[in-house]
Amino acid sequence: MAAAAGVARSTVSRAFSQPGRLTPETVERVLAVAERLGYTPNPVAQALSTGRSRNIALIVPDVANPFFPPLIRAAQRKAEENDFCVFLGDSDENSDREQQLLDRFANQVEGILLVSPRLTDAVITQFAKRVPIVLVNRDLDAVPRVLIDSGEGIEAAVDHLKSLGHQRVAYVSGPTGSWSNGQRRSHLRRAADRTGISIISIPAIKSSFEIGKKTTPKLLSSGTTACIAFDDLLAQGILAGFAEAGVSVPDSFSVVGCDDVLGSTTTPALTTVSNRSELAGDVAVTLLIDKLRTHAIRDARHVLSTHLVVRKSTGAVRIPT
Repeated sequence: MAAAAGVARSTVSRAFSQPGRLTPETVERVLAVAERLGYTPNPVAQALSTGRSRNIALIVPDVANPFFPPLIRAAQRKAEENDFCVFLGDSDENSDREQQLLDRFANQVEGILLVSPRLTDAVITQFAKRVPIVLVNRDLDAVPRVLIDSGEGIEAAVDHLKSLGHQRVAYVSGPTGSWSNGQRRSHLRRAADRTGISIISIPAIKSSFEIGKKTTPKLLSSGTTACIAFDDLLAQGILAGFAEAGVSVPDSFSVVGCDDVLGSTTTPALTTVSNRSELAGDVAVTLLIDKLRTHAIRDARHVLSTHLVVRKSTGAVRIPT
């Protein structure tokens, strides 16, 4: 290849990895010969010579949760637009597994997107010193992050239930280590103080359809007339559990989800807080690539707002006659 182009091997390498260091004429000659010979550069060799792999990692806590696939697709699309490849890791809601994935990816990628992490702030901060990290749904100083602020949507959900006559509402909570879960709890408390509604908590520990179904007996015995679920997946399970128990939604009980990834497909269609997971993936990759290119981003904090989408799973409290 180098002989055919009449240049040194190092010049061929620079034509593909650092064309700005060569004259346009030289780059054009090398690329023309490469096309004629069917030559393509070895990405492993390029990574070794340039120190750049063009790979980033994306770690999520549960790839099966419908909230994450839109985020993953958006992140991959944005990465490909910038000539990066995405490695995907699923921690299965386990902080030890999450740390193992970080350790394994750290030496293979240029940067990492860590979504809804379960690790402690101290551990994340230490990893951020080893490899560039951008967080999604974790508010940690000195680490670039994208936050989906569900507060506005959650408070709108409480106002909506209040307007329908509900006075006692259950919150079916998410994973204890989830930043989003803590944020939603905080806004529920604030909305309860403001509206006078009573909020009780029913722990689900992990978000899944089956756990949502198993929550329904607790909801029925709680004295509540409505619930707000941590996410749509739990809410979908709750709807299924009520259907099996012969409880009509929303005539006998109102259900609100969060994320709006399943809302239009459930029966009845789910009232839910619309969280912008797709935009979060796009913005997070943009922050990470900007950080890799400029090394200038230190403490970026990008906040995405949310809103309530009212559908058919919420209704007025039935007054006994």
